[in-house]
Amino acid sequence: MKSIVAKALFNSHSYSEYRKLVSDLLSDGKSTGNDQSEDLTHYTSLNEKRMNRLEKTITVSEDVIAKLQNLKNHYIWLVISEGWCGDAAQILPILNKMAAQSNKKIDLRIVLRDENEEFMNQYLTNGGKAIPKVIVICKEAGIVRTHWGPRPKGATDLMTNYKKEFGVIDEKIKTDLQLWYLADKGISVQEELVEIMENIKYNRL
Repeated sequence: MKSIVAKALFNSHSYSEYRKLVSDLLSDGKSTGNDQSEDLTHYTSLNEKRMNRLEKTITVSEDVIAKLQNLKNHYIWLVISEGWCGDAAQILPILNKMAAQSNKKIDLRIVLRDENEEFMNQYLTNGGKAIPKVIVICKEAGIVRTHWGPRPKGATDLMTNYKKEFGVIDEKIKTDLQLWYLADKGISVQEELVEIMENIKYNRL
């Protein structure tokens, strides 16, 4: 497992590198990932606009900042993502702001799902390659402590209940999901991640 994590870290990007990679591909009419299609390129273009907006509007609460800065250890958040993923576009700008205000307690790195299949397969959700997934690595110990994702609980419940009722994931629920993120303003991601970070000290792996 350690070698798989090390390989993923070697292949990872900083937030700014990830944004540039996605943007450069988009300018060539492409998206990240093994599959290429007009739909995926369209989703990537929408995500670029979302991330640009969120970078300007998302704020991290003072309570969350204090809790991050008070962490006893230093961590890497290694996030599995792709440019076409709508959830990743909503979540990554929040993670970037949290890491930036953590007093260097958090180092954010991003790795592409399709280029790191062996790593992705360690963190499946109900057997599927759902993203984003945040893998929390303790820098001092060099081991994975916990993970989070692919969505906050409220967003997960929204999707689960819709699929249970209608049996499909269609454009309506995709729109509803984006509206949920808009109304939530990044609060759920912040609160859930801070909670799991604070609980790491009780997890003696």
